Amino acid sequence: MIRILFGLMVGAALAVPAELPVTQVVLYKHGLGFFERAGTLGPGESARLDFDAAEMNDVLKSLTVEERGGGKVSGLRYDSLDPLSHTLAQFPFQIGGAQPLSGMLDQLKGARLELRFVHTEVTTPSVKPVETVETVSGVIVNAREIAATENQPAREQLTLLLDSGELRNLDLGAAAGLRFADSQLQQQFRDYLAALATARSKERRSVYIDSSDAKERQVTASYMIPAPVWKSSYRLILPESGKPVLEGWAIVDNTTSEDWTKVRLSLVSGRPISFISQLYAPRYVGRPSAELPEDAAAQPVLHAGGYTEGSAGGVAGGSAGGVIGGIVGQAPAQAPPPPPMTKAMRANNRAFMSSTAERVSVAEESEVIDTAQLMVSPSSIVAGASADAVGELFEYRMAQPVTIRKNESAMLPFLQEALDARKLLIWSDHSSEHPTNAAELTNSTGKVLDGGPVTVYDGGVYGGEALMETLKAGDKRLISYAVDLGTRITSAFNSKQAVVREIHAKGGVLFTKSATEETVTYTARNVDQKAKTLIIEHPLRAGYTLLNQKPMEKTADNYRFEVALAAGATKTFPVSEEHVSDFSYFIGNATPDSLLIYVRNRDLNEEGRKQLGRIANQKQQIAENNAAIDDAQNQVRDLGTDEDRLRKNIESLNRVSNQYQQVQEYARQLGALEQKLTGLRDHQAELQKKKTALQHELDETIASLSF
Repeated sequence: MIRILFGLMVGAALAVPAELPVTQVVLYKHGLGFFERAGTLGPGESARLDFDAAEMNDVLKSLTVEERGGGKVSGLRYDSLDPLSHTLAQFPFQIGGAQPLSGMLDQLKGARLELRFVHTEVTTPSVKPVETVETVSGVIVNAREIAATENQPAREQLTLLLDSGELRNLDLGAAAGLRFADSQLQQQFRDYLAALATARSKERRSVYIDSSDAKERQVTASYMIPAPVWKSSYRLILPESGKPVLEGWAIVDNTTSEDWTKVRLSLVSGRPISFISQLYAPRYVGRPSAELPEDAAAQPVLHAGGYTEGSAGGVAGGSAGGVIGGIVGQAPAQAPPPPPMTKAMRANNRAFMSSTAERVSVAEESEVIDTAQLMVSPSSIVAGASADAVGELFEYRMAQPVTIRKNESAMLPFLQEALDARKLLIWSDHSSEHPTNAAELTNSTGKVLDGGPVTVYDGGVYGGEALMETLKAGDKRLISYAVDLGTRITSAFNSKQAVVREIHAKGGVLFTKSATEETVTYTARNVDQKAKTLIIEHPLRAGYTLLNQKPMEKTADNYRFEVALAAGATKTFPVSEEHVSDFSYFIGNATPDSLLIYVRNRDLNEEGRKQLGRIANQKQQIAENNAAIDDAQNQVRDLGTDEDRLRKNIESLNRVSNQYQQVQEYARQLGALEQKLTGLRDHQAELQKKKTALQHELDETIASLSF
């Protein structure tokens, strides 16, 4: 067996290439599909693979060819696609959007052109007009547009150099036709227009597998191209007794242009990384211009002086077999192609598919499901799919070949397993007073459950619908499917005053930790006469610690508490949390009263209590001394006012006769005030001196503070 990676582009086309039918399809969740084609080629026969132009980038990145039978593949070739801009740049003219004829002709100065003019001559009204044809030939000098004036409309004018040597201006609008005398230039116009038409074409592209061998051989070609993602849909059957059953259906769309007839079909869960590489269109690289300076004069060279430097894992899978039932319908239009798959993923595709077969098609073996029976018990379908880990992905392989016509879709059962599940209530939407009916699913199937919608049948009747994320084997998930009107929940909030839990100091800075306790009390009322299990989701907040309850589990955003509700009963469930805040501030800015609050705190050690008490006492002394300074200052101000009043009285009485005795009395009072002021100023000086000493003592105490 010879295996050739696509990339060879040698070989010649044969007259009637064979088409290889699709034998295997693998659909992924990231918008790509793996397709395998296989068939027998006769001696020297080529195989042809047809693709849409938009698929060619993915084909060129992923195509592989296997040849069995001892022959050799001589080459692979495909329909090329040159970028339009590069193709058009090779022509001596460019036709722009809405460009006038004169603008195109002006690019062809020097080209020989023939113009045909038809002249109509009317002799008399009763005689039929006479038409004469004039042909004018010459070399294009220029062509231009002439703007409209008051007397003439806008027109296009062509200047030709005639064979006689005469320059002649011609009105292009009056010409009945024109042609280039140069047949090569005429062909270039045809090629230019053909290139534009090809660029707009959405025709399919072909890849040819050539062989020079003279014997028959088996050829297999595989590749990745954009394909609709397969979709999962589940039915969860919750019986009154017994173990719940989960049914899985895969929805597959064939939007290709050919039927999938008895193909091996696999569905892969997971999202491998993929991307688009532009491999189909030829790529051109610009080159710099370089010329030898042989004509340049020699320049003097200044050489710099020299010097010498000193040295100086996978998921275990299960399997199931049997008949596959199917439902087929019209396929929706295909979405825009997503990026293709990585090379590492293609390596896993070689391990795909083995097994026996029964196909699914509309015309042949479509199974009708009894809806009434489905509502009371698991469906009578058998999920004919085996499941295995493929690297980091998970694959469901249909046990039997499948047939899906082009532009049709199919529903294929891939899972029917009993699993661990329990019914409960969950309250996550706190804006509603009612919780939702939910199921806690534990994936005990040994398989990866691809994400999708889940229809729940509860106790033999339709119960509601839910969405489920992809669930790995052994993982657990809650799904909500209906509102439970038989349970009401309310909540009440309470908060306690912050309490200082920790105090220490260093370098004059006091550090504290304060704790605030907050409690939310949930009250659940079960009005139904049956016991229930309630899951309450409580918000998980950064910096808050639970005090009184232990959650059954927690998510990235919530705690989950499990609460048992008795039939027809009411239950309260308090959840208390503590939030600790850190504070720090300079003790020099604290008041004595605020320090005494910390001194009285029971969490403060004895050494800290002693040091803070001393600082509070010193601050109190400073405060009292400052009050004394302020009092003395007020007295000095009042005595100064009295002095001014006495001086004004004395001055007034000196201008009045017979007031000597009163003036003497005021003079005696003024002297007494002066004496009192002198004493107050001395007292002020002593208070200021004491303040300086007290502040110095406080600063030293604060600087040495440590506990």
